Amino acid sequence: MLLRSSHSVLSHPSSFRRTLSAFAHTLTRNMTSLIEQAKQKAAYQAVDEHILPSHKVIGVGSGSTVVHVVARLLQRDPALNEKTVFIPTSFQSRGLLLDGGLNVGDIDQYPNVDVAIDGADEVDSQLNAIKGGGGAHLQEKVVAEAAKKFIIVADYRKDSKILGEQWSQGVPIEVVPFAWKAVMKKLQKLGSNDAKLRMAVAKAGPVVTDNGNFLIDAPFGLIKEPAQLLKDIKLITGVVEVGLFCNMAEVAYFGCQDGSVAIRTKN
Repeated sequence: MLLRSSHSVLSHPSSFRRTLSAFAHTLTRNMTSLIEQAKQKAAYQAVDEHILPSHKVIGVGSGSTVVHVVARLLQRDPALNEKTVFIPTSFQSRGLLLDGGLNVGDIDQYPNVDVAIDGADEVDSQLNAIKGGGGAHLQEKVVAEAAKKFIIVADYRKDSKILGEQWSQGVPIEVVPFAWKAVMKKLQKLGSNDAKLRMAVAKAGPVVTDNGNFLIDAPFGLIKEPAQLLKDIKLITGVVEVGLFCNMAEVAYFGCQDGSVAIRTKN
């Protein structure tokens, strides 16, 4: 009976492909659900523990995890949100805040931020982070540096001992468009032989940031001294900002596969 069943499946390859496709879809859906639950757990706990009623200016980062940050902010007492100004770091986060009916301000209007909360592409054991996978790290860094407290939220896939273990796409670097080739040559001298201009998916040509600049993704392997690498890249003429956030975060929240939240502090 088992042999007849196997023969039946093999003799109908289209049916087999549909079964395999459905199985793969279920696995992907379950994995996506697990990751989103992890992001939500981390975001909710970070907001609950660090966004206080006394905070009047709050920086809101960018990325998929920040969607859950905004969702949690909207669950606060509406009276608190009415007295709070939220500073977005990208077109995406601005849209999320406006759609939620929250008060939106700009960093030049509110240069003193009580707390900023943002996602990350990877975080090491010393709370150094790689950010910029979404191309918003210039605005993200400006807001994070203006904040009295900078909080990172992420899922378990972003947790590393050394930068470069999990995030292999490279360090995101925002550059002025006319200088990208010159910057690329300098990056190669620093050790990134596989640096590439980030190309758009739904349009011909390179990705253009909210600030009208280009992005280079520069892999450096394991980054054991991120602060030094940050300085070296920033000294290249044409570089606007580097997606290395060093000695900035006070705490990071990682949503784990088992439903718990791991917390890492700078101490």
